[in-house]
Amino acid sequence: MAFSIRRPLIAAALLGAAVCAAMAQDRDRLPITVEARSSDFDYKNSVLVFNDVTIVQGPTRITAEKAQASGLDFEDSRWEFSGAVRMTLTDGALASDTARVRFTKGEIQSATVTGAPATFVQRRQAELAQGHANRIDYDLDSGTVELAGDAWLSDGRNEITGATLVYSTGSQRVISKTQVVITIKPHEQAPAPTPAPPPDSAPKTPE
Repeated sequence: MAFSIRRPLIAAALLGAAVCAAMAQDRDRLPITVEARSSDFDYKNSVLVFNDVTIVQGPTRITAEKAQASGLDFEDSRWEFSGAVRMTLTDGALASDTARVRFTKGEIQSATVTGAPATFVQRRQAELAQGHANRIDYDLDSGTVELAGDAWLSDGRNEITGATLVYSTGSQRVISKTQVVITIKPHEQAPAPTPAPPPDSAPKTPE
């Protein structure tokens, strides 16, 4: 894995060591780029703070007004994002006020986002699955999205609401162990075309 840091105010020695270590771990992974308007590294507590941060790895993109990380080692690190958090994944997206993201083996393993509300979108072939809740737990390994607190989920036609909903991005199934309300919207049928009048019914012009 290789990654580059643009503009953050971190010592050059720290950056060089982090980049070399990451590149030695695995050269086959997509590089991770961290870009920030400014940053602050707490050596004593091993905490990194970024302002106006953007993290990109292939199709995955995370942006936030502020981020705090346990380190630049994406093999096992935890990040806390706050302020207009936006996450774009391979087939979906998350938006929230705050987010906690765990990186394992150079990739995002899980994400917990909270907001008023937090939102989730998954792009499918001809439809768009979307939902919102007070908290959304997204486990990328298992492909499950748990929406908790005033949860709402829609496949574009039908809607499901409940206290907690668990959605499988792979099988596109919804599981709930609490009471739910399902709203089924009937398919709208196109109006039948108006038949054209027969030729004999056309008015004749007087001679």
